[in-house]
Amino acid sequence: MKRTTAAPQDRTVAIIGTRGYPSYYGGFETAVRKLAPYLAARGWNAVVYGRPGAARMDDPARDLRVQLVETKGLETKSLSTLTFGLTSVLHACMQKPDVAIIMNVANGFWLPLLRLRGIPTIVNVDGIEWERAKWGRLAKGVFKLGAHFTARFGTTLIADSVEISRRWKRDFDRESTFIPYGGDIPAELPLVDGLNHRGYVLIVARFVPENSVEEFFEAVPEIAKNFPVVIVGSSGYGGPLDDKAEALSLKHENVHWLGHVSDDAKLLSLWQHCGVYFHGHSVGGTNPALVQAMACGAPTLARDTVYNREVLGPHGRFTAVEPRDVVSSVLELAADVNLQAEASSNGLSRAATTYSWANVCRAYEEEAEKVLRSRHVPARS
Repeated sequence: MKRTTAAPQDRTVAIIGTRGYPSYYGGFETAVRKLAPYLAARGWNAVVYGRPGAARMDDPARDLRVQLVETKGLETKSLSTLTFGLTSVLHACMQKPDVAIIMNVANGFWLPLLRLRGIPTIVNVDGIEWERAKWGRLAKGVFKLGAHFTARFGTTLIADSVEISRRWKRDFDRESTFIPYGGDIPAELPLVDGLNHRGYVLIVARFVPENSVEEFFEAVPEIAKNFPVVIVGSSGYGGPLDDKAEALSLKHENVHWLGHVSDDAKLLSLWQHCGVYFHGHSVGGTNPALVQAMACGAPTLARDTVYNREVLGPHGRFTAVEPRDVVSSVLELAADVNLQAEASSNGLSRAATTYSWANVCRAYEEEAEKVLRSRHVPARS
């Protein structure tokens, strides 16, 4: 196990369940890039657990006060979260931090170990993982069982949306604290080469069924007759949707597949200047990509779900997911500068008032201080 060093602080918080710090893999990693430096600046000894080689140690934005502990595990689609979570928890049990922040209910299996060591836990339950189409029956069962462990052994639960909080109360009889993801409102960024301001349609998503990627791809040929289409994302493991994205980019000169974009400035620019950002995520709570797109002022068209309506609010723009509906909704927004301006303004306003990282990080620290004051892990029957 490899560990970087930093000066000790009075209070230690361990963050478990991500790929490390700083990492750009997904929403949890984005949250940690914001939260860990915030806690370090507030006097916490912030320790982030991660996977070997997953963190960008040469990142100029890296805060050297944040410690990284790399543990071993099995890097496979089905076992990585469980195995890296276990080794991280075992290491944390030896170090005994004052509080542990846990990402992902799959790590709920290991919460009893932390309880036995008297380490209070704050668990971000994420979305309803066992309803995601990308998982098979066994994986869904594992997530559901992990959720039961989380409900029983987690000290404090964090839900990133009001709807997720409602589901946990209904399904597991556990209260949770609402803390969403945040977004940064960037300065004006230069256009990516070859693109025009408000002149292209953008999708940013991991290639999994619940993100409506396949339906969007079916709509792409019609959209591309009128506007350039920029596709950001991949499955991470290859597969038919990656093949489809490549085929679209080869067949249509107006289609550009960029794969996974880890350059933050480039990704923020793509959101900032697009004419339409299509957000097809259907499962989960507050989606980090959606919040960041709003903070960039992207004119957003979202799949009509209770989660997306919660984030975008009553003035958001929504569509059914059938390809013909996607085509008509995208083309309507892409062709109307007034509608684009309204959608952009709505997103910026909600991002600034409800989804700022400063508020998010402050809320996590408040929960950490609460469990430290109580030092009590509630038992559940």
